[in-house]
Amino acid sequence: MTDVIKAIILGIIEGLTEFLPVSSTGHLILAGDLLSFEGDAAITFKIVIQLGAVMAVLILYWKRYLEIGVNMIRMDFSKSKGLNVIHMILAMLPALTLYLLFKDTIKSQLFGPTPVLIGLVVGGVLMIIAARNRRTETADTIDGINYKQAFGIGLFQCLALWPGFSRSGSTISGGLLLGTSQKAAADFTFLISVPVMFGASLLDLYDSRDLLSSDDLLLMLIGFATSFLVAMIAVVTFIKLIKRLRLEWFALYRFVLAALFYLIVIQ
Repeated sequence: MTDVIKAIILGIIEGLTEFLPVSSTGHLILAGDLLSFEGDAAITFKIVIQLGAVMAVLILYWKRYLEIGVNMIRMDFSKSKGLNVIHMILAMLPALTLYLLFKDTIKSQLFGPTPVLIGLVVGGVLMIIAARNRRTETADTIDGINYKQAFGIGLFQCLALWPGFSRSGSTISGGLLLGTSQKAAADFTFLISVPVMFGASLLDLYDSRDLLSSDDLLLMLIGFATSFLVAMIAVVTFIKLIKRLRLEWFALYRFVLAALFYLIVIQ
């Protein structure tokens, strides 16, 4: 199998899993292990192609980003107008700070099948706990999320630095435990995913600039384009799905995937 075909397969997997609380990074790492697509360049590839799927969110929520941008330029951060740039900064700051401090350790120690399987299982347990112990809702929509909840969701997003936990799974679980509806937490997760992944991808590309060849960049472009196109097709359906299905169903899928991969590949 050629690297181009592998890039397309991984791009499809990324586009299909980015918007579900099943860990797209975890799926990419497990698939990369099966396809023998590993190494420093492969790790960077898996991070960068996530940006392709995330860009679909930018298109879907462009009006909201435009509104936030206009209010930021006007220095208008009134809580009465709902979500603003301060909410997003509070939610992004914890994970971005930890990533900057520990990105080398994360890439060298956690980008492997065994850590992913652990993340899938522990993240699934967190989702079940959140679904069954959710607080009384104080934020039914994204505009009802307060600064404290935004920062709290950002702290939960730090768990997603461990591949297998899932960014949406961690943040939606955090939202439920902090008093937001599942719909509000999902919308907020998708909104903050664009700047978080954009920044992480650019930083990783810069750090890996001396390790990448023109062939690697071509594969990244192919994977990026594939994940973007697949995500554009899947995004509306999957976003509706994540807002309606209870988290336990996604947790069950994570447990089954972890068990099958362990029994068939690792053991």
